Amino acid sequence: MSATTVDVSSPVHHAPSANRRRRLAWFSALAVAVAAAGVGYRTYWVDVASRRVTTDNAYTEAENATVTSQIEGRVAEVRVVDSQKVGKGDVLVVIDPTDATLAAAQAEADLARAKAQEKAAEAELQRAGIDLKRRAALAGSGAVSGDELTKVRDGSSVAKASLEAAQAMVALARARYDRAQVDLERTVIRSPVDGVVARREVQPGQRVQPSAPLMSVVPVQDIYVNANFKEVQLKKVREGQPVKLVSDLYGKDVVFHGTVEGFDGGTGAAFALIPAQNATGNWIKVVQRLPVRIQLKPDELAAHPLRVGLSMTATVDLGPQQ
Repeated sequence: MSATTVDVSSPVHHAPSANRRRRLAWFSALAVAVAAAGVGYRTYWVDVASRRVTTDNAYTEAENATVTSQIEGRVAEVRVVDSQKVGKGDVLVVIDPTDATLAAAQAEADLARAKAQEKAAEAELQRAGIDLKRRAALAGSGAVSGDELTKVRDGSSVAKASLEAAQAMVALARARYDRAQVDLERTVIRSPVDGVVARREVQPGQRVQPSAPLMSVVPVQDIYVNANFKEVQLKKVREGQPVKLVSDLYGKDVVFHGTVEGFDGGTGAAFALIPAQNATGNWIKVVQRLPVRIQLKPDELAAHPLRVGLSMTATVDLGPQQ
């Protein structure tokens, strides 16, 4: 049998060592990548993330003006439709002025009659005063008795009381006349603000009652955002801090800029129709959200109009950390 010789210098015996070196190189690269990612995340957190709080639970709102009638009457005209832009003072609804016109004419006649009675009472008082002076002068010579002079004085007092009553009637008639004129003016209902008509409920021919809502006017130029931040996000949020907002309507290409204007008086749960009852055995803590009011820039709203109820994403810049 012949002996077999093995060449120990063959490359096959060095393969395990090369594989270890490659594994070490891969692990080293992975460790460097993890370390770099950690440093990058820390840098991002310190320089960016820790200086901002963001929520997509934000919606546009406005102080809507509810238009109502202040008098009872039949609607003669409705001059606007939903989504129509109106200016402050524009005519929205006209109520049939027939009843109000008749009431104003009656009040005017009552006022004229009261003034005539007042003038008659003034004339009567003037005559009574002249008669009293004449009788008083004659009483010194005995030409007029004391009883007669007393009657004349009583007549003067009655004339004075009649004048005061007539003056009171004039004041009452003038108040009724003024009220009738106001009611006549109220047959024309005007917009209280600039905005867009919404929720129009009135129709021509309908008989409306005082305080019944007819429509709303939304001042879209004054729209603001209510951003519902989690309570754990609000530690460093302050009034006056800048905010960047993106709407779902326009997308990320349009960025709105605003300012934190204030905080609501309570969380949404606190003002819910049925508030949560936490004094129970199965209570579970839920992170609450507090509405934060954000005022938008008017020029940006004019360039990219918004409507009430649109979804927004709000990011508050907390500024340099203390």
